[in-house]
Amino acid sequence: MDLALLRTFVTVHRAGSFTRAAALLGLSQPAVTSQIRTLERQLGKPLFLRQARGVTPTTIGDELAHKAAPHLDALMEIAESGLDDESSLKTLHLVGPPEFTAERALPALTELTGDDGQGFALRASFGTAEEALEGLASGHHDLAISTARPRGALLTATPLCDEEHVLIAAPRWVKRIDAEALRLKGAPALEDLPVVEVHESLPFVSRYWASVFDSRPAASGTVIVPDLRAVLACAIAGAGLAVLPRYLCAAALDDGAVAPLNDPVVPPLRTYFLVVRTGTLAMPHIARAHEWLQRAAAAWC
Repeated sequence: MDLALLRTFVTVHRAGSFTRAAALLGLSQPAVTSQIRTLERQLGKPLFLRQARGVTPTTIGDELAHKAAPHLDALMEIAESGLDDESSLKTLHLVGPPEFTAERALPALTELTGDDGQGFALRASFGTAEEALEGLASGHHDLAISTARPRGALLTATPLCDEEHVLIAAPRWVKRIDAEALRLKGAPALEDLPVVEVHESLPFVSRYWASVFDSRPAASGTVIVPDLRAVLACAIAGAGLAVLPRYLCAAALDDGAVAPLNDPVVPPLRTYFLVVRTGTLAMPHIARAHEWLQRAAAAWC
């Protein structure tokens, strides 16, 4: 059986689409379609059911992918790493949200970039969950950190950790809030405070309000900045209230630069996922980074 045909088949199986598989392989869609038809003729059985949006594997297709994919991935690893250049490092291409990736993931992964024979070179980029998953699916990244769980068979997600969100402000704003009024009135007690956020839609504040107060924020953003670290800096400077991940503002809370405005019994949480293209955990450098981040995350939660 032609290995090139098997590689095309596995790519289509993971992508769920001839069009996306063609983009991943650098082939035209007609070429991918022709290769799959050739493989189906050789096997004498259909491997995919064509649908309006992409394709669905048959039982035979699923069985073949389960048997063939790990071996193809291992062969690709050998081919890409080379047999006579043992000194070269594999490169891990990581993508994730800027704050979490910079504050959590990169400090953990840099421990693996040494020359102990199992290390790798590291290239990181930042992006939204949508950008990260799209780039991962198209082959631009090896490992993504995402707050969205992907659908379909192309990508595989593993829960990494939960992030607690905290409603904070500079002490001078906290002193203006009557704790009893906040307990009795909820969100309306906070309406006079300015808001610092990362977007006009107030994604963090809106999520907190919905989870804790079962309402929507009445105020609009007073200061809008594109990075949570900038949100924290503005909140410390007294620009207004903000909702931030606890890991990001823990030091500021400890030294009194900001203070919590509210202490709900069940704080809002957001889950991070480690996402890879299905089957690529067979590659040692991706598997090692994946496992290392999971170990590190045990201390983050």
